[in-house]
Amino acid sequence: MPIRRPCGPWPVLCLLSLALVACGKDPAAQPAATAAKPTAPALLLAPEDLRTVSMSPQALGPVITGSIQPEKRADLRAEVSAVVLQVLKENGDTVKQGDLLVRLDDTSIRDSLASAEEATRAAGQAHDQAERQVQRLKTLQAQGMLSMQALEDAEIRRNNAQSELVAARARGVSARQQLRRTEVRAPFAGMVSERKVSAGDTAQIGKELVKVIDPSSMRFEGLVSADRMHEVKLGQAVSFRVSGYPQARFTGQVKRVDAAANATTRQVEVLVGFPAKDGPQTAGLYAEGRIQTGGGGALMLPDAAVQRSADAAHVWRVKDRKLARVAVQLGERDARRGEYPLLGGLADGDQILRNPGSNLVDGQAVEFASATAGSAASAAGGG
Repeated sequence: MPIRRPCGPWPVLCLLSLALVACGKDPAAQPAATAAKPTAPALLLAPEDLRTVSMSPQALGPVITGSIQPEKRADLRAEVSAVVLQVLKENGDTVKQGDLLVRLDDTSIRDSLASAEEATRAAGQAHDQAERQVQRLKTLQAQGMLSMQALEDAEIRRNNAQSELVAARARGVSARQQLRRTEVRAPFAGMVSERKVSAGDTAQIGKELVKVIDPSSMRFEGLVSADRMHEVKLGQAVSFRVSGYPQARFTGQVKRVDAAANATTRQVEVLVGFPAKDGPQTAGLYAEGRIQTGGGGALMLPDAAVQRSADAAHVWRVKDRKLARVAVQLGERDARRGEYPLLGGLADGDQILRNPGSNLVDGQAVEFASATAGSAASAAGGG
């Protein structure tokens, strides 16, 4: 008699169902769980987080490096040996032409001047007396009452007295000049850029006391490689950056090109002038730029917007409220702008992240802070 199996294949299915239930899993829900994928949260952006790619002028000329220096500058040094009595101006103080900057001790020089003036007075009296004597002897000699030798001796004494008078006057002039040199004055209107002495210092002849510059006469004193000097001409435009002004770009013109290169560096000095009101007013700042011997339009990318992986570079483009990872090809860095010309990957008008992070996802949704704020305000008003 055959054994009956009323459940047929169903007991096997029942056992499988019981096993899945025991594990806490629903077989019907298993495909849906497998199909679900994690999604990145929407990225909230402000307008300043984006940069629009646009055509910009790109300098192609030789690089010029150097510093900002004043055309009018004076290194005032001691012209007499004396003790510094007073320093009236500090670094950064503005001065007018003729303003007193440093006063030196003039005691010994005043004594020398007084002595020279007294010697001049005495020599003048001696000369006048010798001249009157010569005139009297001339009268006597004309009347035959005096020999010619006596007259000649008197004229010699007069000439010697005249020489003494001239020498005494010269000593007086020298003493007065030395006295004036104890007062160091500004040769032109400007600013004290460096004070080298203090009250009580002993200033020997030639010792530097103060430096005075004219901030309105600043210029870019740069160096250009001799290999590219054939491209540099007077009047060419120059675009440059200056340390201390990170967000500013300055422009000027080539005013002078030296005729000889430095024997050690093989570089040639080039002077670049720029309007005083539009340029930096601080001397000594480092500057770097390019002489615009030629140029053209190019899409420029800032270095901060570019992410690199090995030899490849990419940026994050924002389009249709989504992020897209776009590979780009870059050219040689433009020194004056600190940016790279774009050779491929983006189009004029594309928007990219200015400073992308490292946790971005391709296709990630984007929301804008302005729009979010507006929606919140509308909701508050409706409530």
